[in-house]
Amino acid sequence: MNNYLLIPFLPLAAFLINILFGRKYLKENSHWVSILAVAGSWVVTVITLPDVLSGKVINEDIYSWIVSGEFKVSVGFLIDPLTAVMLVVVTTCSTLIHIYSVGYMHGDKGYYRFFAYLSLFTFCMLMLVMANNFLQLYFGWEGVGLCSYFLIGYYFNKKSASDAGKKAFIVNRFGDFGFGLGIIIIFLTFGTVYYEPVFSQAKGIAAQTINFLGYDVHLMTLIALLLFCGSIGKSAQMPLHVWLPDAMEGPTPVSALIHAATMVTAGVFLVARCSPIFSLSETALIVVALTGAITSLFAATIGLVQNDIKRIIAYSTISQLGYMFLAAGVGAYTAGMFHLYTHAFFKALLFLCAGSVMHAMSGELDLQKMGGLKKYMPITYWTMLFASLSIAGVPGFAGFFSKDEILWLAYSGQSPVGKFVWAVGTVVAFLTAFYSFRLIFLTFHGKFRGTHEQEHHLHESPKAMTIPLMILCIGAVASGWIGIPHLLGGGAHFTEFLKPVLGHPEAHGTHAEEWMVMAISIIAGFSGIGLAALFYLVKTDIPVMLAQKFNAAYKVLWNKYYVDELYSFIIVRPAIWTAKNILIGITDAKIIEAVVNGIPKGIGEFSRILRKVQTGLLQHYAAIMALGVLIIVAVMLLR
Repeated sequence: MNNYLLIPFLPLAAFLINILFGRKYLKENSHWVSILAVAGSWVVTVITLPDVLSGKVINEDIYSWIVSGEFKVSVGFLIDPLTAVMLVVVTTCSTLIHIYSVGYMHGDKGYYRFFAYLSLFTFCMLMLVMANNFLQLYFGWEGVGLCSYFLIGYYFNKKSASDAGKKAFIVNRFGDFGFGLGIIIIFLTFGTVYYEPVFSQAKGIAAQTINFLGYDVHLMTLIALLLFCGSIGKSAQMPLHVWLPDAMEGPTPVSALIHAATMVTAGVFLVARCSPIFSLSETALIVVALTGAITSLFAATIGLVQNDIKRIIAYSTISQLGYMFLAAGVGAYTAGMFHLYTHAFFKALLFLCAGSVMHAMSGELDLQKMGGLKKYMPITYWTMLFASLSIAGVPGFAGFFSKDEILWLAYSGQSPVGKFVWAVGTVVAFLTAFYSFRLIFLTFHGKFRGTHEQEHHLHESPKAMTIPLMILCIGAVASGWIGIPHLLGGGAHFTEFLKPVLGHPEAHGTHAEEWMVMAISIIAGFSGIGLAALFYLVKTDIPVMLAQKFNAAYKVLWNKYYVDELYSFIIVRPAIWTAKNILIGITDAKIIEAVVNGIPKGIGEFSRILRKVQTGLLQHYAAIMALGVLIIVAVMLLR
């Protein structure tokens, strides 16, 4: 057996062991099974990585899955540079988050169940990124969606958590419907669902059109946009972003694993994997770029005023995912994947640091009730500070290099919307730095604003939680160094590694322009940090004054542009009314129940009448027989 097969199947084995034996036998030791399995996947990934670095591509089918006429699909695995990046991200973050969960979930009644779900999720995510065909990718895609439902709604006795799980599951169905339809059209067009033949044939039919819903549509544009529907849902882009902030109801390790480092990045991975299709449609790329840019700005503005520590980071995730799609939309798939790679480390770290704060604050989430935690939680403070410096794009930190690559390629590329999305991205860089350090200053600086009881119990988290923080902190600082651009004396190794799979757009600009774009980005980042320091360390009355002066705008941001309320008005309420009054009141009560109850009632009534004929008297039966004979004779005579 090839060693790489262990990467996905070790977490699957851990899930089966924990779900079957965890409750009765393993109990509080369930974590060992999951941690060892996921760590094993990481080790095998590291062992496999040198082969990929040397140029080897693994593309093998291991099991015949579906055979129906001409439709044949196997379980197969593709490990190329793009897959390798995702494997490093998924296995590294998953291993560290599993370890962190030991301290965070200690004493939880469903301890074994939590680790079983984490392992199953990791298996599904690995099947998604390692697939060599669209159907297997879709299997992993729906698998992580199902697992997210389990994990978001883990505290199912809590209504808000249960509702959040259902919301995530239902909202994603809208995007997944389009994704599934796209796969069907791919099969009808190419006669296969395997990546290699689809991508190799796509260029030959680039100009082909198809009649879709009565309109002649460019085939590649249609396929690309349908696939992008799945990405919009899974990666929480407008207008299907509403599930992600509510998903913070799940345990914090879930937020770090699913909603920072893995599942939400699946949409970006899908666009990158299907770059040969997207690159054949300028319309599709424009849609991807504008969706990413608008979502990035939209989420960043909401993050400015929120007080829930996890929700701020959630909106930050939506915004940074927008950055990645912005990159893909201007053809800079390598830059998008580079940001995905660095983002996984600093965003997972931010979520785990937030969990550490919550652990010390007895579950408190409100920034306004924190403050001064720096002296009580030095490890959490410094690691969260480094993560914030990275997401703010401070030079030297990982996020700086990936963000700069995106902004430069947007500015210098040939996309019709390149300059526009660059301008939006620069504004977002400023906003990101501002709300990130707003969080830092309100949480760790100033005076403590909580209760005396909370202050009495303030403490640093146990080693099982702080060690993963320190390891992720290294990634938040150094993961971007493999992509240092040529302008700064680096070799752009990350770009060169992915170029055989994703290609790389040509930059049409001078070194002076590149220095200018970089300088503007740096100024934007430091300006955001400086303004946050002014507002929340020096002139702390300014935010209150601005909120009062611009009360209407503040309310709009505080209520997240009323998108949830709008959806409730145009979708949720009509759906509930229809369900109660038509589906239940008419269809169920008057039609289905009428049929279900009416048929037995009719049979019973007919039986009652028929019973009267069965008197048991011979003369009655003779009379009936005679009547029957007369009827027969009459019919024959009339003929």
